[in-house]
Amino acid sequence: MSHLRINRTESIDQLCQALLSLKNAEECYTFLSDLFTVQEVTAFAQRLQVARLLHDGSTYEMVRSQVPVSSSTITRINTELRYGSGGYQMVLDRLSEQEQTPPPGSAQE
Repeated sequence: MSHLRINRTESIDQLCQALLSLKNAEECYTFLSDLFTVQEVTAFAQRLQVARLLHDGSTYEMVRSQVPVSSSTITRINTELRYGSGGYQMVLDRLSEQEQTPPPGSAQE
């Protein structure tokens, strides 16, 4: 169940489909470099980093010492982690699963 607070529109649906069509990180870098400025991509990456740190138990002070974001940004991300639609949690869980899964052909298989 989605708690999406943005209006669903055809153009946003197309953006979602475009993101889902990307096959690997290189394609993602290519698309993001066309879609956003360097500052915008950096800001989004920092938000995900803040979410991961908070999810892993870091305090606001610990987060601020590692990521150059404002206290209000940390608060907003923490609020989304606790009461949001679950998007951060879903992505963090999937990233954690990927980190724990050995790549194909590795010695751990």
